[in-house]
Amino acid sequence: MKLFPGDHHPASGAKNFLRYVGPGLLVTVGFIDPGNWASNMAAGSVYGYRLLWMVTLSTFMLIVLQHNAAHLGIVTGRCLSESVTEYIKNPFLKRLILYTAVMASVSTAMAEILGGGIALQMLFHIPIRLGALLTAALVVFFQFTNAYKKIEKVIIGFVSLIGISFLIEVMTADVSWGSSLQGWVVPAFPQGSMLVIMSVLGAVVMPHNLFLHSEVIQSRQWNLENEEIIQKQLKYEFADTLFSMIAGWAINSAMIIIAAAVFFRHGKVVSDLAQAGAVLSPLMGNASSVIFAIALLFAGISSSITAGMAGGSIFAGIFGEPYDIHDSHSKWGVLITMIPAVVIIMFVSSPFQGLIYSQMLLSIQLPITVFAQIYLTSSKKVMGKYANSTKDKILLWVIAATVTALNVMLLISNFS
Repeated sequence: MKLFPGDHHPASGAKNFLRYVGPGLLVTVGFIDPGNWASNMAAGSVYGYRLLWMVTLSTFMLIVLQHNAAHLGIVTGRCLSESVTEYIKNPFLKRLILYTAVMASVSTAMAEILGGGIALQMLFHIPIRLGALLTAALVVFFQFTNAYKKIEKVIIGFVSLIGISFLIEVMTADVSWGSSLQGWVVPAFPQGSMLVIMSVLGAVVMPHNLFLHSEVIQSRQWNLENEEIIQKQLKYEFADTLFSMIAGWAINSAMIIIAAAVFFRHGKVVSDLAQAGAVLSPLMGNASSVIFAIALLFAGISSSITAGMAGGSIFAGIFGEPYDIHDSHSKWGVLITMIPAVVIIMFVSSPFQGLIYSQMLLSIQLPITVFAQIYLTSSKKVMGKYANSTKDKILLWVIAATVTALNVMLLISNFS
């Protein structure tokens, strides 16, 4: 059964755009996940405002690739996983793309669940592993007992609360807005900063988000046989993606700004999230540390939900099916994503080591997904007249090459 059934006739104007807001924000959750928090805190605490430009650049790349993934879902009525199953005929290549994508979802879920565990430790002083187990249990229960529409509303609420939390933190901190403006638009490469730059730029585009966006955009599906409606869908989808990614840009920027205004200014180098919360208390008061931990908890829970949904979508797509939590393949996909993630957390020697392992696996898999997506969206057999134009192909391949190079460099640096 199709998860988002029915033919509809959308109205036009601002009211209809608001009805489209949602799929992009689910993707934004992956853009502000606990792994990004760690990178942003390190960037701001060590280099001040000078690396804000990398948030601007990464957001631009993210908008292009996520729009391209959503484009596939709208035009074909299939998610990226279903399209790989349908159109990639080489059995080895097909298995390589989809099986490694499932592994990437497990890796992503591990980092997100770990972030929830760290937040619970900061708030209630419970062990990280127990906090991670509680986070995973809550996420699985929520996914199995709620329809997509309700999950979308909850995620939008979480993203809003995270945004409000960082707005409060920024208003409290003594921010140099002149330095922030310069940092956003002027690329800088301070000595020793390349690892942090690679970490943020290379981690922003995550493979599970490309699969997820091509799936959830179909919650706004109207009528694939009406050209006018498809055009309208593409327009509203791009507006939703643009709005959502800009929200993610603002939140990620706020993380670096806070780290620069508070930690860099006082000479405090932050290397992990728990340390960031502990250092905030004496510098900005206990309330600031609590707000930070609550926002991290929301980010951990919401990004764990979307990682599980992505895993369910990918696994269902292997069988040529759309994501439907009432279907056994989607349920197994969620469990295959969440259970191994928790098991790995139980055995890693430290949370930081777990995040390193997670990033390494994503670095290996990301180019596979990006190249497969560009191949499919450039194919007239798959996309018809909506296939990528020559200009789109050039832009996409440049971004793909940039992201791949950054991830390979990050992988090499992790080994060295």
